[in-house]
Amino acid sequence: MPIIAGRALRLSLFLAGCLTSAGAFAHAHLQQPLPAAGSEVDASPQALTLSFSEGIETQFSGVTLTGPQQKAIPLGKPVRSDNNKAQLTVPVEQALTPGAYTVDWHVVSVDGHKTKGQYTFTVK
Repeated sequence: MPIIAGRALRLSLFLAGCLTSAGAFAHAHLQQPLPAAGSEVDASPQALTLSFSEGIETQFSGVTLTGPQQKAIPLGKPVRSDNNKAQLTVPVEQALTPGAYTVDWHVVSVDGHKTKGQYTFTVK
């Protein structure tokens, strides 16, 4: 009987560990930015579109764009897609001149986890 109880306890602990560790990975990670990270685009984008691994809360999320000479570029209000709660679109309010641009983003996923990051792209 003690052997069976010991196995049951070990199995219970293993399953509990699997369930709790799954929650640790539940963060909204950037999966597909447009323009793409490291890309060179021929024309100024009209918007930045960031697709994440899970749904995000727009009221707690934001994006900034910095251009050549570290100049802040004005952006419109971020909008979450009605069809895809993991996609954030941010209008670019002016045409971008040739040069390197840095996108800084921070989001809160629907389960409350915060993530942030940055990437660059270049306008030819």
